[in-house]
Amino acid sequence: MSNEITLIDLSAAEAGDADSLAALRHAGEDLGIIQIVNHGVPQDVIDDFHDRIGAILALPRDEKIPLASPTGHPYRGWRQWPDDFGRLELERITIGQYDTVDEAVADGLDPQYAADFAHPNVWPTPELRDAARTYHEAARLVARRVLAVYARALDADPAVFPVGDGPDHTSFVVNNYPTWTYEDGGSTEESASDDERKLLLLEHADGSVLTVLHQRGDYDGLQGQRADGSWVPVPIVPGALQVFTGSLLTRWTNGRLRPGRHRVVAGGTVTRLSSGVFWHPRVDTVIEPLAPFVDDPDDVEFDPVLVWDTVKDRVEEYLRVFGRPDQVAAWREGRPYVAALA
Repeated sequence: MSNEITLIDLSAAEAGDADSLAALRHAGEDLGIIQIVNHGVPQDVIDDFHDRIGAILALPRDEKIPLASPTGHPYRGWRQWPDDFGRLELERITIGQYDTVDEAVADGLDPQYAADFAHPNVWPTPELRDAARTYHEAARLVARRVLAVYARALDADPAVFPVGDGPDHTSFVVNNYPTWTYEDGGSTEESASDDERKLLLLEHADGSVLTVLHQRGDYDGLQGQRADGSWVPVPIVPGALQVFTGSLLTRWTNGRLRPGRHRVVAGGTVTRLSSGVFWHPRVDTVIEPLAPFVDDPDDVEFDPVLVWDTVKDRVEEYLRVFGRPDQVAAWREGRPYVAALA
C-alpha cells in the first residue's frame, strides 16, 4: 500500500517552501497526522533514549514490578494494561514533566499548579533519566516549530498562536505493544477488514495541541482515521517523527485543523515500541478560536477553555472510565498498583 500519510520536510516548510506548506495545510485539514523529516533532532538522541527504555521494557516482569509508581499514580512509572481476560495488550512507562514540586516551581510553574509533581517519577538508572530529558526537550521544541509552520500554512503569522515563554505543559508516555499470540480476540492480518482487527489501543484523538511521536517495530500498527471513518496505516519511516493534531489545536483554529484520530492494531513478529510527547502551552493559557481563523464572529465553533482545566482532572477521569476496582483502591490508598495477568 502506498503511503497516504503526508511526509513534510520541516526545514523546507520553515524556509517557506510553497509545496511543503500546501501539503501541510492539506494534511492538517484532512487527516490531522503528518510525518516530518529534516527536523533537526539527531538520530543518536532518538536512539539513545529508545534503546535504553526498550531494554528496560524487555526485562522480565518481576524485575519491572518495582518500577511501578510508589503512590499508584496511573501516569508515573511502569504498568501493564491487560484486557478483560487478563491478556496483555499494552505495557507503558509514563514520565512526569518534573521529578519534584520544587523542580517545577524553579522552572517557573506557579505553585498552585505544581502539586501533581509530588508524585515522583521512577528512574531505573540516571542514564535513562538523562536520555529521556534530552529527547523530551528536543520533541518539545519540534512541537513549537511545527505549530509555527502550521500557522504559515494557514496564511497566518507564525506567532499567531499565543504560546509565550515556558514552562510549556507536557506529558511523556512510552508504549510497548506485545505480539498477539491468541487465536481469538481479533485478527492480526493486514488483509482483515477495519472492524476485524485486534485493537491494542482504542481509537482516540489526543487532548494536546500537538503530539510528537516516535515509533519502531516491524509492522504498521499505528493507524489514522480518514474523514469517512476508514483507517490508513502510518508507516515506520526511518528518521521520521509523527505529529498529531490535538483537540486544542482544532479549537485554536476554529475547526480548520482536524484532530488526528488514531489507534493501534496487533501484528508483527516483535513488540512495537512508541513514545509520545504531548505538548501544550503554559497551563494558564486560554485556548479559544483565534481571529485569523474566524471568518464570521457568529460562526465560532468552540468556547474558550483554560489549559489547566483540560489537564487537572485527567487522573480521576482516567480512573473513572478505565480504572479497575483494585487500581482505584491502590490510588486512593497511595500504594503501588500492578495489574494481574492471565
